[in-house]
Amino acid sequence: MLNMAEGIARLGALAESPVVDTLARAFADAGFDLAIVGGPVRDALLDRTTNDLDFTTDARPDDILRIVKPISTAQWDIGRAFGTIGAKVAGEQVEITTYRADSYDGVTRKPTVEFGDTLEADLVRRDFTVNAMALRIPGRTLVDPTGGVEDLVARRLRTPAEPAVSFGDDPLRMLRAARFSSQLGFDPDPATVAAMAELRATLSIVSPERIQGELVRLLQTDDPVRGIRLLVETELIGEFLPEVPALRLEVDEHHHHKDVYEHSLTVLRQAIDLEHARHPDAAPDVPLRLAALLHDIGKPATRRLEPNGGVTFYHHDIKGARLARKRLQALRFDADTTTVVTRLIELHLRFFGYSEGAWTDSAVRRYVRDAGDELERLHILTRADVTTRNARKAGRLAKAYDDIERRISELAAQEQLDAMRPALDGNRIQEVLGIGPGREVGEAYRFLLDLRLDEGIVSEDEAEQRLREWWAARG
Repeated sequence: MLNMAEGIARLGALAESPVVDTLARAFADAGFDLAIVGGPVRDALLDRTTNDLDFTTDARPDDILRIVKPISTAQWDIGRAFGTIGAKVAGEQVEITTYRADSYDGVTRKPTVEFGDTLEADLVRRDFTVNAMALRIPGRTLVDPTGGVEDLVARRLRTPAEPAVSFGDDPLRMLRAARFSSQLGFDPDPATVAAMAELRATLSIVSPERIQGELVRLLQTDDPVRGIRLLVETELIGEFLPEVPALRLEVDEHHHHKDVYEHSLTVLRQAIDLEHARHPDAAPDVPLRLAALLHDIGKPATRRLEPNGGVTFYHHDIKGARLARKRLQALRFDADTTTVVTRLIELHLRFFGYSEGAWTDSAVRRYVRDAGDELERLHILTRADVTTRNARKAGRLAKAYDDIERRISELAAQEQLDAMRPALDGNRIQEVLGIGPGREVGEAYRFLLDLRLDEGIVSEDEAEQRLREWWAARG
């Protein structure tokens, strides 16, 4: 329950902070208005951590720069065309933007930048009422022209203008609704939900890079499942990530299998819980969360209904990895993220053979080798992929994975698994066999690596002898 008295007290403390007080005095002395705006005001009222300080003013960009130069250690004006000047004041990074009164062309979503004259008019053009509040400083007056406080109390997301107008101005706001729903735990009002469904096709005018950015911010929240459900409910997600709603496979009365969509959301939630438990101070692991969400997207294309009533999804791991790569590239994800996600999807079934019978040390080494730098993420994804309601089965799988992690740790201590290489490098292979660079060197290297995986560490002398025997046997 929102306690306004405590919230106002937190706003007062924010206004008294060195950076805010310094800026407030500087702008007042120069004869301009200044207000803290948007997220910092909302978060102070909700008692949430405030990471960014955003300000708005009636000063134009040139005036802003002139005012902040004497009180800041650095300034940047990359956003000057949009009225934004950045600076580092009292050790903190801030952004100060001239009041805006933009209009949109409705085709490219690019705004016609127009500077405004009043704080109230600036606030009305923002995305949601809970983000359209400001605190005037140094006077400490809360300005809330669209009912943001009431919506905070009701835990409601609502647009300041009619939703169709707001989303028509910038369709990306529909994705932000999902992100803020997850981030704040708020529900969009019915009119907002209806507009998201009705206007979903307009997302096509938004660049893939901006869509990707909002998807990442959604996945970075503690409860992205909430926002994903909203995107699926409104069918908005079909405009940029259609593989997710496609997981809602039809189940007929003769062929039964678990709900792949609900399973995937559970895996995502469990992966986040494990991420927090195993690495409590780490930043949100977006590649891991993407892999958890997408790990079964190959199932619709590989589903086969068997005569006995069973359902199979053979090779859905390989198919899913290919689909994920194509989709992530379309959304302009970087190559590293794409590679990590697709590798995790490729490997997410590998462990389940272990639970059916203990692996040899060689098999464990190969598991480590194949996972490479993503071994810890694979541990988390594989554990999260157990969603069975059968307590005995879940316990057996958990015990099996405890065992494989123990064996990996023991082998790592004994054999330096994180630096798994043959005893001989390419140059030494050429010397021992008396050959030059070429395909045979690569084949010999793979033979020695297999030897290392099968038998563990072997000495250099032993490796040379086995290499000569292998070469002689080739004829």
